[in-house]
Amino acid sequence: MGEVIGGAGARVSLLEREAVTPEAAAMYDALLAQRGVVPNMFKVLAHAPGIAQGVAGFLKPLLSDGALSGWYKELVAVRISTLHESEYAIRAHAASAKKKGASDEQIAGVRDFPNGPYSEKEKLGFRLADRLHRGPREVDDGFYSELRKHFSEDEVIELFLTAAAFEMFPRFIDGLRIPVTPLPAAKTA
Repeated sequence: MGEVIGGAGARVSLLEREAVTPEAAAMYDALLAQRGVVPNMFKVLAHAPGIAQGVAGFLKPLLSDGALSGWYKELVAVRISTLHESEYAIRAHAASAKKKGASDEQIAGVRDFPNGPYSEKEKLGFRLADRLHRGPREVDDGFYSELRKHFSEDEVIELFLTAAAFEMFPRFIDGLRIPVTPLPAAKTA
């Protein structure tokens, strides 16, 4: 149905634009315009066009600037992806974080965030991600009270949802052995 690209051992074929539905092709065009590349995850999701559209629709507002900045939510995704040891997700979200304004130091610091270049509030958000990774019961009332001293309800919703969503995506990507998406070529003047 499609050609497997760059990933011996990939479990599902990656569909190129000419092999997808018109709706998926429009999504590919939008991703290419926005990111400079169609992520391989979406080339797999194109096997289920309705789900692909739903995932794209979910991720766009989740990772855009909202109550929390988009670059910070991308770093939370990097943190969860690091805990999952998902090279695909780490690279994808690090690149997106940089594009949205995170510094190289902030991106590199995610692995050892307590010593990284973050505010105490940002570190607290990473601690939430770590706790949710271990399980929702790890977010006890004491920890939640600490969160609410620093994060508004709107921010809490975005923070929890970002951390929870990126528990799912690395499992999907790595379980299907989707190859890392090559970064788009740098534009030359």
